[in-house]
Amino acid sequence: MPKLVAVTGATGFIGKALVQRLVQSGWKVRALTRSGSFLESEAIQWIHGDLDNLASLRHLVNDVAFVIHCAATVRGNSFRKFERINIEGTENLLGAMTEQKQWPRFLLISSLAARNPELSWYAESKFLSEQLLTQYSDQLLWTVFRPTAVYGPGDKELKPLFQAMRRGVLPVIGGIHNRFGLIHVYDLVAAIEAWLASEKPINGIFELDDGTPGGYSYQSLSVLAQRVWKCPVHCVTIPNFLIRSIALSNLWLARLFHYSPMLTPGKVNELQHDDWVCNNEPLLSMLSTWQPNIRLQDVLSEII
Repeated sequence: MPKLVAVTGATGFIGKALVQRLVQSGWKVRALTRSGSFLESEAIQWIHGDLDNLASLRHLVNDVAFVIHCAATVRGNSFRKFERINIEGTENLLGAMTEQKQWPRFLLISSLAARNPELSWYAESKFLSEQLLTQYSDQLLWTVFRPTAVYGPGDKELKPLFQAMRRGVLPVIGGIHNRFGLIHVYDLVAAIEAWLASEKPINGIFELDDGTPGGYSYQSLSVLAQRVWKCPVHCVTIPNFLIRSIALSNLWLARLFHYSPMLTPGKVNELQHDDWVCNNEPLLSMLSTWQPNIRLQDVLSEII
């Protein structure tokens, strides 16, 4: 009989791809949702609620073997917004888990941004959510995945960048030679599946990307796109004062009109950071069955 897996953030970009793959692979899934289900299957039990609803969280984790915590916010007009969802939400989930007779194995889908928490509210909130796990190290079998920028079907953050490249323009924020990693959502999901299938517990924090040596730069990305589409792709640097003025204005407007912005001064700090390259080796040594297989050049046309 397949073991039961609990998933938060099941209707989000990564969560949706994960739930679909788990069902296809024969897992039984219990998924937390605020807005309704996207897939009807006897293999899925949908739990309505959010990370503030302790009763829903207790129902979600009751008698499960694994918990995969994908839910998080990447938008906010203050640190408090990130704190409430990313930190306090994780704390609530851990509290519900520790009420169980047997604690499930726990996987937190974090972000490479947590490596530099000083850059933004988001990065700090992801780092602090990771730190919560250390309070349970004596009893909880926990793992943290820190993927770099994730793209693929359903992605709304990187897709506009790829669409701009298709039109011949690659906006550059920061240095043109800054390095960053990328990973397709299906490769990330495959790593999660390998984690689930691992007979031995895997404890620790692991970075992961698509395995491209040295990652990408804006310049190498434009060259790659030109090879794929056989037309020029020009790098256009956005002046620092301009992007920061836009981000600051967006933040104040978000506070005035009560919406959650993506582009903030903190996000600019993240985008201008010069090194978002991962090292897959620690994870590869623990998950011998996983290897990233999807390269950007092979799927670039599909994702736009």
